[in-house]
Amino acid sequence: MTANILTDRFEDALQYTTRLHASQMRKRSDVPYIAHLLGVTSIVLEDGGTEDEAIAALLHDAVEDQGGMDTLEEIRSRFGTPVADIVLAVSDSHSQPKPAWRERKEAYISSIRGVAPSAIRVSLADKVYNARATLQDVRQAGEAAWDKFNGGKDGTLWYYEQLIQAFKGHGMSPLLAELIRTVDQLKILSDHSLSNGPG
Repeated sequence: MTANILTDRFEDALQYTTRLHASQMRKRSDVPYIAHLLGVTSIVLEDGGTEDEAIAALLHDAVEDQGGMDTLEEIRSRFGTPVADIVLAVSDSHSQPKPAWRERKEAYISSIRGVAPSAIRVSLADKVYNARATLQDVRQAGEAAWDKFNGGKDGTLWYYEQLIQAFKGHGMSPLLAELIRTVDQLKILSDHSLSNGPG
């Protein structure tokens, strides 16, 4: 197996991403947003991702949260069209204000069926990271954990289930298998919490 060596491009992308998201925190927390971006990038690299895919993982929320299409063009200029194309493919919006939550998610699910394998890897890494974090939140806080999600419990679980079906169209992979396992655990735990009530 050939080693996937990271170059100065990745270091530049890491610095650029850190500056771009410097003031952003994870949803309803005091955790710097870069933690999420680094986590997704780690999953991409551990899955055998290329440097372009790792850079796109660092930047996967830049268009949505930090400047829309102007930011995309800066990414294209700095890191190349392959990276920019992945970032655009995994973005569920590129305008402000963002469209309604359900509208964005339905459009994203539909788009997944036609994107390239590199974008699938980055998108799956993002969803695996988020599903892991959600499972941890529900284990710690119970039903109250769902309050921070725009779609609530029902909408979020619907979204994961529909994404899984869309991802299956690209074939099974270790990341998809993990996403399925994690979402199954999340559904079981949520059903248990709901049936037993608080405490």
